[in-house]
Amino acid sequence: MTAPATAFRTRMIACFAIIYIVWGSSYLVTSIGVHRLPPFLFGGVRFMIAGIALTAIARARGERIWIDAIDAKQILVMALLSIAVSNGFNVWALQWVPSGQAALLNVTSSFWIAILGLFGARAQAIDGRTGIGLALGFLGTLAIVWPSEGFSIAHFVPQIGILVGCMGWAAGTIYFRNATKGLDILAFTGLQMFAGGTMLTVTGLGLGEHHEWTWSAAGILSMAYLIVFSSCLAYTAYAWLAQHTTPARVATYGYVNPAIATLLGWWLLHEQLTGLMLGGMAVILAGVVLVNWPEEVSTPESPG
Repeated sequence: MTAPATAFRTRMIACFAIIYIVWGSSYLVTSIGVHRLPPFLFGGVRFMIAGIALTAIARARGERIWIDAIDAKQILVMALLSIAVSNGFNVWALQWVPSGQAALLNVTSSFWIAILGLFGARAQAIDGRTGIGLALGFLGTLAIVWPSEGFSIAHFVPQIGILVGCMGWAAGTIYFRNATKGLDILAFTGLQMFAGGTMLTVTGLGLGEHHEWTWSAAGILSMAYLIVFSSCLAYTAYAWLAQHTTPARVATYGYVNPAIATLLGWWLLHEQLTGLMLGGMAVILAGVVLVNWPEEVSTPESPG
């Protein structure tokens, strides 16, 4: 293998390791943060700072960061759906839902994307294999959220919040797929993060969360980790992978991250990990594989 090919392979492995480990651990770190800082301000300040940093990285890479009216509309819609709704409901729910369970429920975004994909200019019908995958995902979700002791409607409220957040992420994905792209991915993501973070911050201030803010060392360190590693480093690695390998390979983070998050929550936060949850995880991941299995196998780009 030539030196350029070796360097390319090493960089690809490093980028996959980053998005697997960093995004897999982000649920645990977020759980720590929202138990020490008010959730909406925690998420809002994190995304505002990360958005500024990521936009600066995009500018340093030579990407265009000025926007027109169409860019502004797309950024605001994506910020609302993918940051304010998706992350907002998740950080709120993580006050009660274990981080591993939250990660597994977030896998259902793939199912919502398939369902919402039935509508719009680029609508796609659900075939038999996808239908089986959706049914498996529903059964797996029930297994994960089912309470081990007793039954009450109140038990499901935070989990429903996470599922609403997943719907927001899926709606944002479908919207972005049908939108006309004017900005490169890093610039768009940075501006989207800043706008979404502003929305969350305004929500937190409106709810009076500034009265609950404390300079907790664990909370601030959690936020710093998410800003530097989860937002800036992992998104930069993701953007590079999106340009240098196939979508099917990049999408594998959706299968790996929940397993990492679940194991970290069980190991470091002593979260409950029952046989029913493990079975539900296996069923959900099987459903995701069926829904996302590529119709054709693409040939990855060469290092050259």
